[in-house]
Amino acid sequence: MIRFIDIAIGAILAASITIGSARAAEDPNRLYSDSTLVTRDRFSDEIVGTGPDLVLIPGLASSRLTWRATAERLKAHYRLHLIQIAGFAGEPVRTNAAGDVLIPTAEAVDAYLVEQHLTPATVIGHSLGGTTTLYLAAHHGDHLKKVLLVDALPYFGVVMAGPAATPETLKPMADVIRASTQPAPGIDKMIASMVTSDADRTMVRGWGSLSDRSVVNRATADDLQLDLRSDLAKIGVPVTLLYPDNIPNGAPAAAMDGFYRSAYAPVPHKTLTRIDNSRHFIMLDQPAAFDAALDAFLKS
Repeated sequence: MIRFIDIAIGAILAASITIGSARAAEDPNRLYSDSTLVTRDRFSDEIVGTGPDLVLIPGLASSRLTWRATAERLKAHYRLHLIQIAGFAGEPVRTNAAGDVLIPTAEAVDAYLVEQHLTPATVIGHSLGGTTTLYLAAHHGDHLKKVLLVDALPYFGVVMAGPAATPETLKPMADVIRASTQPAPGIDKMIASMVTSDADRTMVRGWGSLSDRSVVNRATADDLQLDLRSDLAKIGVPVTLLYPDNIPNGAPAAAMDGFYRSAYAPVPHKTLTRIDNSRHFIMLDQPAAFDAALDAFLKS
């Protein structure tokens, strides 16, 4: 568990990388030149493909390029909505320039799903995108068909202070993070704990360098203050969770099973799948296993 907490803290620190001085001349997150790009105050949606709608949300300080391989594989069979959060990975900050980020963005995504007649929606979220997805399942379940969470937790605070953690006990920490303007040390080591290959580490590091530090810090603080544990029992839509074994980070075999099973125990309709030999970015570390689990989810 100690090593897992180190990894989780690393996720916060890695997200606080100093803002890059150079910005891509074109949208750094656009996957396809012939896609449709819809821009809203708190996110944009790159729409590509034909078929049933799938909504995909990346994690903290991450780009929609998280889903590049998934998009390539599925766009012939699904219409993909590739969300990009304002302020992350070079996306302009727009309304996320001040105040809370996580819940207002989740509410904006929900309003968009309704507006665009995408409900009941199938939503896939990684990390903070998974937290956003779980929030939607808890608060707008009637707008969802089913959800897939990729290494996300009902309350991130438990990895900082154990199962007794609450938003109240972690408020001082959240306040410090929210107000911080300083880059974190040890970024390369932290990124190495989240993704395996050198190329993927470089990519994730680049997303962080293009992210707005204030947006990332406020979103992180929001995550420490959003506790969805009491909402889990009332979630009516099917929830699938993919989680890593963290063996590449030194975790004992199957050590993560009890942790995630306990975290999601109250959810009535759930499927939990461990992806072996994986770190936090499961889709990058173990693409074949991720694809198989995603296909099983889509067929369920």
